[in-house]
Amino acid sequence: MKNKIILFLLSVFSLNATAQDPWKISADKIDPGKYFGITAANGIIGIVSSPQPFKVKNVILAGAYDTYGRGRVSNFLNGFNLLNMYLEIDGRRLDEQNTQNMQQQLDMQHAAFTTKLQYGKKADVKYTYYALRHLPFTVLMDVTITANEDLKLTAASVMETPDALRDVENYYNEIDRPHVTLSLLTSTAKSPTGKLQLCASNSFLFTEAHGSEPKTIHEMWDNNSHLMKFSKALKAGESYTYSVIGSTISSAQHADPLNEAERMTIFAKLEGHDRLVKFHNAAWDELWKSDILIDGDPQAQQDVHSMLYHLTSFSRAGTSYSLSPMGLSGLGYNGHVFWDTDIWMFPALLVLHPDVAKSLIEYRYERLAAAKRNAFSHGYQGAMYPWESADTGVEETPVWALSGPFEHHISADVALAAWNYYCVTQDKTWLKEKGWPILSQTADFWASRVERNGANQFDIKNVVAADEWAENVDNNAFTNAAAKLNLKNANLAAEILGLPLNKDWALVEKNIPILKFPDGVTKEHASYKGEGIKQADVNLLAYPLKTITDKNLIEKDLAYYETRIPDEGTPAMTHAIFALLYARTGNAEKAYTYFKEAYQPNLNPPFRVIAETKGGTNPYFATGAGGVLQSVLMGFGGLDITNKGIVQVPSVLPPKWKSVKITGVGTDKKTFTVTNKN
Repeated sequence: MKNKIILFLLSVFSLNATAQDPWKISADKIDPGKYFGITAANGIIGIVSSPQPFKVKNVILAGAYDTYGRGRVSNFLNGFNLLNMYLEIDGRRLDEQNTQNMQQQLDMQHAAFTTKLQYGKKADVKYTYYALRHLPFTVLMDVTITANEDLKLTAASVMETPDALRDVENYYNEIDRPHVTLSLLTSTAKSPTGKLQLCASNSFLFTEAHGSEPKTIHEMWDNNSHLMKFSKALKAGESYTYSVIGSTISSAQHADPLNEAERMTIFAKLEGHDRLVKFHNAAWDELWKSDILIDGDPQAQQDVHSMLYHLTSFSRAGTSYSLSPMGLSGLGYNGHVFWDTDIWMFPALLVLHPDVAKSLIEYRYERLAAAKRNAFSHGYQGAMYPWESADTGVEETPVWALSGPFEHHISADVALAAWNYYCVTQDKTWLKEKGWPILSQTADFWASRVERNGANQFDIKNVVAADEWAENVDNNAFTNAAAKLNLKNANLAAEILGLPLNKDWALVEKNIPILKFPDGVTKEHASYKGEGIKQADVNLLAYPLKTITDKNLIEKDLAYYETRIPDEGTPAMTHAIFALLYARTGNAEKAYTYFKEAYQPNLNPPFRVIAETKGGTNPYFATGAGGVLQSVLMGFGGLDITNKGIVQVPSVLPPKWKSVKITGVGTDKKTFTVTNKN
């Protein structure tokens, strides 16, 4: 195993990305056959990069789901590609065959993706796009052509309808005012079942420095695509810059998405380029006041910034949107919401961006009624959250996966997120209005879910464990411990709110068993005999549940279960939990080994994007990023969420790290530092 890891890590270190810059991930040798795009996103729109000039792989719009040919459940939709374009020089269209020296770079500090390339000796081209952080439904692309010889350019913005959409309508509008001329390229279409209307509109944005605007021409290609274009002659040595500004929205977000898409594009255009970039950058500057600063490991610093960037760019304050395992980087896992959000991604956002984390728990609160109906249909009380959730909050797991009917720990995971949100914010009004309904209804679920098999034996039978290779087992360690914590925290919330304590919750909590082997090691489930595990289960009792606090038992459980994880096919989060627990128990060497194993073998070129598993090809795996960030924040950084807020507990740093500084923590934006004493 060790030799495999060493060989894999050597290959990872050769990934085509600059290691030293803490903010910029660069690729100067683009191989389309080994290319995994990186995402520029603003919490609503995700734009995934492409190795093809002037293309993006896809555009994801949060909250836009429909059912179409993938397991008979709701799926994310590919949205309109607002930045689809082409560029012709002297009548020849630029593509991957006739351009050279392509370089690409993501500036994580300001969420800007830039591509540079050359068209022979004729011209140098640079373009940068943004999903504007301050305008949630709007994108911007800047293009600069520098002529090395006299040339004529033709630039086009092309609006194509994604394959799954239907009933397409295309529009081209020109608005002429005394001081502004607007040309709007607009398309609208229905989702596959007709459930949603998706709309997009864009316009060219010319700078005043170039004088009068060139004439824009509209062309209709077919029912599914149309374009607008302009031409411009350049002299040798001259540079020309233009922009494309566009907005996209669906009926999931607005009652009149067609007109709203055009209104937002007009608004952005009349704001002007410089104001758009200024406000976008300012929004990201504000977000980065909450940061993780690692001294002594430049590559780890860049990687941690990438993880923070992705989680932050995939989510947004002021919404009720949650996070799927792949965020806004594609259609992976159909865009559904799992425990990945509540256990793996939510905690890192909660300590650094409580306002963003609030959106994720708001998503769960708004779907509480659906969870109550789900419990009713299964013969239980209270609220039973679905394993996979989309827009409505009903169960969205494909029927072939047993996790849908049986992976019940999700309800306790949601409750833990709700409790932790209160712990960090100490917001009693929120706890009363939204936290208490979640905590109390999920506690009622567990009180009805247990089987009361005697005075001191309340079993939870027939579940899929957190270790999902253990299906239809009894008394799973994580499920039972999470249920116990759910019941305990519900009564703590009642006490805070001055409500009567629920005696039955206390009775059930006391009598749910946590099984042990004869030597004291925690047993994963009643029929467990030491087989391999897909991911951490027992070890989660030490963190995040914190129901096992004895250092000796934590170390015994680590020593036992770390030998049960196969080399391949397991997700990144297990190693992250081992890193966190070893950091808290004082083993710096093992903590650093597992920190690296948690993500480095999962990286894909050229931007070090994380896949779910070693050698996996489904990036970007935001769940894994969330786990690794917790290993830094709560492991090496020692942050701990308690009933009284965020505190710092003893921990150790990797030997090569000089210090970790965590800024902007919690609602009062504190700074915490750990310094290596070696």
